[in-house]
Amino acid sequence: MPLRSKLPHVGTTIFTVMSQMAKDHNAINLSQGFPGFDSDPKLLELVAKYTREGFNQYAPMSGVPALRDVLSAKTARCHDYEPDPETEISIVSGATEAIFCAITAVVKPGDEVLILEPAYDSYEPAILLSGGIPIHIPLKKGDFSIDWERVISSVTFKTKAIVINTPHNPSGYVWSSSDLDHLAQLIRDRNIFVISDEVYEHITFDERKHLSLIGHEELREKSFVCGSFGKTFHVTGWKVGFCIAPPELMEEFRKIHQFVTFSTVTPIQYALAEYLKTPSNYESVSEFYQKKRDFFCQGLKTTGLEFSPAQGSFFQMASYGHLSDISDKELAERMTKELKVACIPVSAFYHNGQDHKFIRFCFAKKDSELQEALGRLEGLKRIL
Repeated sequence: MPLRSKLPHVGTTIFTVMSQMAKDHNAINLSQGFPGFDSDPKLLELVAKYTREGFNQYAPMSGVPALRDVLSAKTARCHDYEPDPETEISIVSGATEAIFCAITAVVKPGDEVLILEPAYDSYEPAILLSGGIPIHIPLKKGDFSIDWERVISSVTFKTKAIVINTPHNPSGYVWSSSDLDHLAQLIRDRNIFVISDEVYEHITFDERKHLSLIGHEELREKSFVCGSFGKTFHVTGWKVGFCIAPPELMEEFRKIHQFVTFSTVTPIQYALAEYLKTPSNYESVSEFYQKKRDFFCQGLKTTGLEFSPAQGSFFQMASYGHLSDISDKELAERMTKELKVACIPVSAFYHNGQDHKFIRFCFAKKDSELQEALGRLEGLKRIL
């Protein structure tokens, strides 16, 4: 008897597909969201130090105490709230696990969960695996800000949670204080929880400040804030993330986490704990990436693509609808094969594949690689 899939409509992710295509065609890979350079040698040496010193066995299920302590202090420094490291913080194997565990902890069969699209592709499968019903709400065309009237009209008595993402992938939109207040009003007096994907918390531009839900007194009482050390410190392959939530929510979160991965790689947790004690190690990240965004956007001006510089994250979206009506998937394939530059078609971030003629580039690459890619992109009109 054939296996009946729990996720019959889910295939290989577009990120894997485009990265493989980039490899097959020897293209510059600006598709998948990983840095094209290494981390600070000081952090790498700390990992080696703790490995050599024998910190190689299971970590506590909730995370190494030293890391939870320093993350609590960092949260107080950045967001004026100091979570209890014993009851409100867990270290997990990447933000994707944090999001999965948070959704699993609160969503039951028949519950509705709001997703703002375009959205990262891990949200919906986690909802479906819990028997939940994804409710897709499009962001505003143009700047990809939140259409709060539409969000409010989508709430029903079945709504159990909303998944948000700031800074946003793929658009780079950064939530404002008004957005947070609208969200607080939305869930006030309702049994609705928030799963907040904040993995790009330290990558915002033009003096914008990342406003975490953990810093909003009303919102944090019903929120799971999910973050990633990998995005901040250019070590996505380590898959080390965290979740911050109030004690009663964290208790349920840990019930899931302990049977998903139980614990996360030990020596890296100790290394991060020591590295985070120096605030400049994370406070300088936005400036670092703004230089790359500005460099990449300056070069994009010669390609014929239309865009607004990203407000945050290390992604830049661009529109080509004024040049051609071919699908974004076809364009991404042509660019990879003919221009030797891989990107992501933004239709992959919509549950029904809506194609608004946008493509997404990752500019977390060495300047020399970005320069070469920009030179190749000048041939874009030739393949349209």
